[in-house]
Amino acid sequence: MKNNLLFDFTVDKTTKTVSVTREFDAELPLVWQAFTDSKILDQWWAPEPWKAKTKFMNFEVGGRRFYAMVSPEGQEYWSLQKFTSITPKTNFKYLNAFADKDENPQLPGSEWDLNFSEQNGTTKVSITIYNESLERMEQQIEMGFQGGFTMGLNQLDELLNTLKNTNEK
Repeated sequence: MKNNLLFDFTVDKTTKTVSVTREFDAELPLVWQAFTDSKILDQWWAPEPWKAKTKFMNFEVGGRRFYAMVSPEGQEYWSLQKFTSITPKTNFKYLNAFADKDENPQLPGSEWDLNFSEQNGTTKVSITIYNESLERMEQQIEMGFQGGFTMGLNQLDELLNTLKNTNEK
């Protein structure tokens, strides 16, 4: 397992953008699957002790993922993602908004742009999150987005190592 993997988290209030770059010691197809398969996403997307629960996910342009972040007490906080662009194994984009349990989005939302590349068995994921409003972005940061997302990415790193070892056997 490599220990010198890149991780950068930058907040730019002037452009209402959060940029996250993270390298994983795993090949691109496995990392891509971890971001695009709801069964794998639910294993790492929420920071422990929270859990992610996908109600449905249709990973295609125009498709949607509707999921909840579930607190240890069982409270559900829903989000809706609408996929706007997919270039297999290299990029996908989606619109993200908090929602109620009936799939009604709470606007404004954010636009996510995820780019994937691999070099020598290390996959880099570069994520740009553009927020429609500075207030929404500041609210997310206040709610602990940086710490929670970092924890989720670390959980993904552990999961990828487990999946790699399982696939190698």
